Amino acid sequence: MQTAAVPELAHTHARPVHWLATATAMAGVVALAGWLQPDAAKASQTPAAGAVAQSAPAPDASAVVFPLQCGPVGIKIAAQASGDLDGDGIPETVAVVHCDAGSGTPPSGVYVLTRPVVKGAPPRLVATLTDPREKLTVSALAVREGAVTATLYGYSSPSVPRCCPDQEQQAKWRWQGGKFVRSVQSQALGA
Repeated sequence: MQTAAVPELAHTHARPVHWLATATAMAGVVALAGWLQPDAAKASQTPAAGAVAQSAPAPDASAVVFPLQCGPVGIKIAAQASGDLDGDGIPETVAVVHCDAGSGTPPSGVYVLTRPVVKGAPPRLVATLTDPREKLTVSALAVREGAVTATLYGYSSPSVPRCCPDQEQQAKWRWQGGKFVRSVQSQALGA
């Protein structure tokens, strides 16, 4: 057996006074930690740089210029509904818009609006679900569970009076693969 070249150190033999000093020091650290508490936690968190607030309002349809040629009568936003259509946690707005004709049944356009890229700019029109050139009238617009639903009324031929559509479609649009995909159930209306 080899002997140590260094004499045994005094602090390697624990005595009761050492244990007492260690216990006192630890009690002091615990007491100091209890006295120096962090600020109370807050329910809100600061979003990361570049993150969009999840509670953002839906785009305002009245702030958009729609692609309708209505002349002096102007446009009318007949209906709108909001909800998250693409799963990003930010609501989009779907608007039914037509010319503000005094009589008759003007064809409707259904448009999807999203937030502007630049703060202070108007909302962006990102999709046309029905174009007024399709000569459809839209009612019962809703946004539920990431899908847009609407009842579409149309005409079987040009001889059908514009006051009285004779076809009905229950349309549903869902965001899939970077575009809105439409499914339709058609039926003829009873006279």
